[in-house]
Amino acid sequence: MKKERLRLSGGTSLSFFTAGDAARPAVLLLHGTPNSARMFRDLMPALAQEAFVIAPDLPGHGASDVLPEISFAAIGEAVSELLERLGIGPRFVYLHDWGAPVGLHVAMKAPEQVLGLIVQNANAHRSGWGPGWASQLEYWAQPNAENTAAVTAHLTLEGTRDTYVSGVPPEVASRIPAEHWEEDWRVMNLPGHMETQRALIDDYKNHAARFDAIAAYLKEWQPPALMVWGRHDIYFALDEVLSWMRALPRMEAHVLDAGHLLLETHAATAASLMRDFVRRTLTCAGTAAASPAPGAA
Repeated sequence: MKKERLRLSGGTSLSFFTAGDAARPAVLLLHGTPNSARMFRDLMPALAQEAFVIAPDLPGHGASDVLPEISFAAIGEAVSELLERLGIGPRFVYLHDWGAPVGLHVAMKAPEQVLGLIVQNANAHRSGWGPGWASQLEYWAQPNAENTAAVTAHLTLEGTRDTYVSGVPPEVASRIPAEHWEEDWRVMNLPGHMETQRALIDDYKNHAARFDAIAAYLKEWQPPALMVWGRHDIYFALDEVLSWMRALPRMEAHVLDAGHLLLETHAATAASLMRDFVRRTLTCAGTAAASPAPGAA
């Protein structure tokens, strides 16, 4: 893995990791909150055997700068520029948590470049909103002081820890070192990062407003897709799995005995599934490209 940094046209500097041969098709890995590209540390070496892997710290996360104006669309534009500046063409897009609005923005901006989607506890349907979304929905409907306090109550060390272990069976949660959420909490307290968290909590409603457009994109393009889902997710309901499978009927889906941050405990399993998916999809695409057109001699 190689750590790099690039200053974009607007002045924002992005930190990102790369691995593998840059001549190969790419896999774009997008993390969620409160994480950074560090969450892919055990995944990138395996995927690099099949593809060129890119994992940016989203603006306002990890070691990347904070954007002047914070929104998922703006982050999506920053990631799209990163891909353009790196000369990245065909790519797989990994969707997870807050990385889903970003990744779908990137995918829908250049759908012809998407080789496939990898969905890991990522929401794109209203069915994903379980009971834990009550405060979010109330805040969007009425963003007063009381609802603002409720919807941001998780922005604490304890809330950061919950992202890793809440709802996860104890024997699984015990495999996650406390240092991981402690590091996330340290980074969340860097200048501008907490403001980024608050702004994106508010802006997620704009992602929800695009669900119909996302459904139309999936229906039209039907990208090859792999789902690797942690069943003990306290944020996205299991009904979301079925919604994705209805939208993409050929999706390969695996539901694992893991939580929201599946890679913390099941990275080896996920890496194996993703490698096979990437290899198989590229092989099929190559075979299709080599096949004669209908009616050709």
